[in-house]
Parts: sequence; C-alpha cells; structure tokens
Amino acid sequence: MPNTETVRRQRAIGGAMGVAVLGFALFYHFFPQLLHVEPGQTATRTPTRSQPTTMGFDQRPTGAAQAVASEVDAGPPLVLAPAAVIAARRREKNTEVQLPPQATPDSPEFTALLDRGDKALAADRLVGGKDSAAALYAAALKEKADSQRALSGMDEIRARLVAEIEQDIALGDADAARDSLSALKALPNSAKDVQPLQQQLAVLDKVRPLLTTAATQLQAGRASQPRGDSALDTYRQVLQLDPQNAVAIQGVGQVQHVVLDQALAAVAQSDFAAADTALAEAAAIEPGSQALQDTRGRIEGMRRQSGAAMLAQARSALDGGNVELAQQLAAKAQQTSPDLAGIDDFNERVTNAKLYASYKPGQLFSDRFVDSTGQAPPMVVVPTGKFMMGSPDGETGHDTDEAPAHEVEMAKGYAMARSAITIGQFRDFVRATGYVPQSQTLGGGSVYDEQSGGLRDDPSATWQDDYAGKPGQDRLPVINISWNDAKAYADWLSQRTGKVYRLPSEAEFEYALRGGTTTRFWWGDGVPSSHVENLTGGNDRSGSGRRWSNAFNAYKDGYWGPAPVMSFSPNPYGLYDMGGNVSEWVADCWHDNYIRAPRTAEAWVNPGCSRRVVRGGSWGSAPDMVRSAYRQGASADVRSARVGFRVAREL
Repeated sequence: MPNTETVRRQRAIGGAMGVAVLGFALFYHFFPQLLHVEPGQTATRTPTRSQPTTMGFDQRPTGAAQAVASEVDAGPPLVLAPAAVIAARRREKNTEVQLPPQATPDSPEFTALLDRGDKALAADRLVGGKDSAAALYAAALKEKADSQRALSGMDEIRARLVAEIEQDIALGDADAARDSLSALKALPNSAKDVQPLQQQLAVLDKVRPLLTTAATQLQAGRASQPRGDSALDTYRQVLQLDPQNAVAIQGVGQVQHVVLDQALAAVAQSDFAAADTALAEAAAIEPGSQALQDTRGRIEGMRRQSGAAMLAQARSALDGGNVELAQQLAAKAQQTSPDLAGIDDFNERVTNAKLYASYKPGQLFSDRFVDSTGQAPPMVVVPTGKFMMGSPDGETGHDTDEAPAHEVEMAKGYAMARSAITIGQFRDFVRATGYVPQSQTLGGGSVYDEQSGGLRDDPSATWQDDYAGKPGQDRLPVINISWNDAKAYADWLSQRTGKVYRLPSEAEFEYALRGGTTTRFWWGDGVPSSHVENLTGGNDRSGSGRRWSNAFNAYKDGYWGPAPVMSFSPNPYGLYDMGGNVSEWVADCWHDNYIRAPRTAEAWVNPGCSRRVVRGGSWGSAPDMVRSAYRQGASADVRSARVGFRVAREL
C-alpha cells in the first residue's frame, strides 16, 4: 500500500477530473456563502496562518486598539484542520482509556523501533509501506504486545484516519474517503470505527446526485415550484436521508429567501395579497426562521407606511420644482393619515426650497471656469433640514468622541462634490498652478504592503500613485493628500469659477453621508444586501489571498484597495463613495467630543489648530469605522493611502 503522502499527492493530481471536484464546483457555484462564512484555503489540510497587523491610519488617537482594521488569514473551519488537530480536540472532550501496565522495560533496539514509528507519525506517514507508522508500530506489537507506546501510536493512527475520512465525507470526496477507509480496515481494533463511517459514506453516495439536481433546479428558477419538481422537494429528500446535511439545510434556507424576495417584490408593486400568499408559502418552508420574521416585520411596516408613500410622492414633486403638486399630494397624504409623521417637516421644506436659488435638491451641475477652459467637478445640491449628529449611547461601536448626539440644522442650501476628487482632477490643478503637494515637499506617504498586510511609510509615494505605490489611473480617488493640499485645491476652484468652494464642514459631511437616514450606516444597520460601497468585505481577497479579519460578513465588492470613483451605488442624496472607498478630510479642527459644538452647519475651527477631522470609511476600515457617526483626527500634513477629499460649494 502506498504511504499517506503519496496517496495525497495522487489525489491532488487526479482529483481535478473526479466526481468530488465536480461536486465541489457545483457546491461552490450555487452556495458560495457556505464556503465564505468562514473562508479558508481548502487545497491543503494544513492552512498557512499569518499574524494580524494593524493598517495604521484608522487607529483612534486615544488608542482603541480593538477597533482597528487588520488583515489576517483567520484559518479555515475545523473540518478543514489537520487530522492531528481534530484528533487532539476529540481527546480533550473524551476520557482517555488507560492502557494496561507494560510488563517489561523496552530494550534499546525496541526503543529505536518505536522512535522510528513516532517519527513516521509526526511526519504524517500513517499507512502504506514498511516505513509507515502503522507498519512500524505493528512490528513493535508483534514483538511486545503490551507496548504502551505502540498501542498509543496505533490509537493515534486510527483517530487521524477517522478524522481524514470524516473530512473527505464532509467535502463530498467519496473516492478519497474510500481509500482512507480501506487503510483503516487494515488496522487492528478498527471495526467500531469502520461501521459508522461506511454508513456515512453510503449516505453520501445517495445524496450527492440529489444535491446536484437541487442546485440545477434552483438555478433554473424552480425554487419551490412546481410541486414535486422543485429544489425544495429535492432538498427535503436529502434531509430525509441525512438530517444534518449542511448543504441541504442551507439550500432550504435559500429557497425560503427566494420566496421572501417574491413577497417583497409584490409589496413593491403594492400587491399586498400576493405578498401574503408568498409569506404563507415561506412560513410553510421554515416557520421559525429569522428571515421570515424580519421580512414579515418589514411588510407590516410597509402596510403602516402606505399613507406615508403619498407624502414621499409629494417630496418628489417638491424636489422636481413643482410646488403646487407637492402641496396637493401632501394634503391628500394628511387626509389618508391625519397624524402622519413628517408632515410638519415637509411644510418647512416648502419654505426652505426658496433657499436654493435656481437649483433644486438633488440637482447635478458643474461650474465652468471664467478665465480659461475647463470646469469644476460635478456638484450635487444637498437638501436643507435637520439631523441628529453623532451617535446615541446604545449604538454598536459608539465612542465618546461621537457624543453627545445633538441636533444640527442645515438652514442654508449647499452643494457637495458627487465623488471624491480623482487623480486626474488633482493633476489638472497641479499642472495649472505649479503647486507642489506635500507628498513631494515632505517626502512620501503610505502604501499598502501585501507581504505584511498593512500600511507602511514610503518616502517615494506621491499623490499620483495608487494604494500600492504604483502609478494610479485618472479615475481613482487621489490619496496621500494632506489637508493642506485639499484646501489648496478648493481655493483654486474658487479662483477659477468665481464661486465659493471649500472643504465641507464635519456637520455638512455627516448630514450628506447619512442622506436622511438615522441608521448606523446610510444603507441600514447591518451588512448591505447589494453593492453599495467599496468596503472591507468578508469575501474580498487581496492579490495573495489575504482577507479582512474584521469585515462585513459575506460581503464582496471585488476591490482590495480603492475603486474608481462612482463604481458603486449613490446614497439617497445622489452622492457616491461617502461611506467607503477613501476617508475624506473636512474643514473642522479635531475636538475630543461634541461638547460646545456648533448646532449649525458651520465648521468648528480654532485658529492655528494643527489637527483636522477625517470622516467616512475607507477600503480598509472595520465595519464600526464605516458608521455614519464615526470620526477620527489626524495632523493636517498626514498623507495616507486611505484618505482623500471632496469639495463643497456654497449656493
């Protein structure tokens, strides 16, 4: 019999053409979330682990180390751990069987034989060949049947083989499981282990084609219908054979999600009867699931908000400049729901609309240069209103520098750049003025180091580079820009256009970032359900396979560093990349909290301050650092691969 190492090598080469690889490919295609909830390398039983390293910039000045984003390969699930590790875990949980005392001591020659067996076991040469651990321990037991070292070694070989077989079964590799099972049968005292493994293998042979069928049905749109020929029917058939089958359990959940999506789609069309039918069908699939409860709650809320929908139409009419229609819709909405929340605020907005001059909330415009060809970046008009700035005490991730939460009134209209300023836009400024950014005058910035998984200082890095120190594309957000560089750019736009351009205040930035929301993030309180921002996603990977240790679970945006601007969804105010991609400088000086902070949109500035505020999350920020209320301070001359800026314009 070949040794363990040879068998594994043969499996790795031949497995690409085997049924196991086909099953795994289908499993990966249809259920990627199962593979990425606890992602890890599955090509080897011994994963490589690296130590976490902090990314540097997103540390709070006060040193909240637990909130710092870091990259670390956190390792695969236990089922993919080395067999020796699984065997050791089981020994911790089970009471060890005491071996009978050894009658006579070991001779030097016998000890040498045992040492060879121990060495083979340590090298994972379990079976196959005269130099395998099994063969050497067997020779020792033939000579001395009560040798405790040999008996313990045989027990360890059996435990590891059992673990390997269970791993192969869990991964659907029936051929590998059979090979290892044959080796296990050849060992003494293995009958009690062989029988349950044979039963598991028999079940695997039955469920594998069913899982393939279910995946095909799901892809073909036959999630729960027609009855008798749907993925749900097939998954339930699998669970009858194997009640603990993780793929089938996940598949049933995915079918329910499909049905729940149908319910939400019906509500979007105001078809509440169809939504009720879909909810009833989903309840029959998994009555107590959290997804069902959440969706039911959402739909019930939508029912209560049916009156508010009319008010939303009124807001749209007002945003479109049709004040008369807006007032008619608002009156009808109030008739539908006399105590309708927000009606007073809406009437106030009608008054505030006069503050936008010739513009309307949400309008996109771009000022032309008055003394040369060219134009300023596209700007979006931000609506006036009020909001609670900061985070409440109970918010997850809340910090004292975000308190006290306080109401801020945006009484005057302003416009915000639609996206962060790009390398191309900043290059136009440098060429036109001869300005030398501080990445050149002060010597470099920071770049991402793939080897260490963190940011490092690089004296050669400039604003023209990407996050890894390579020449950056024009559509990438400009990084390694100091606060002073950002202000110089805004001043230049003011000179060129005759309008007042500046860095936004901290209040203006948070107000625009939230986009009228009060949740932790502008898209909600948890992991986004669509590609809303360039964030640290649990399913994102760097060029060498690194992943984020503190990230949005199961989220993937396809970028490890900054993405070209406007690659993702705008927020409710039509602004891109406010919560992700790169963090951004604002005009304010850094203060440790909001005590005595302005209750207006103005920047909170102390003359001569050297430390400024950075807002918004970045491509490398932990989830808590992407919250709408999160803030951090940095010296005005800091250059970071995570920080850029955008401009505001007074109306």
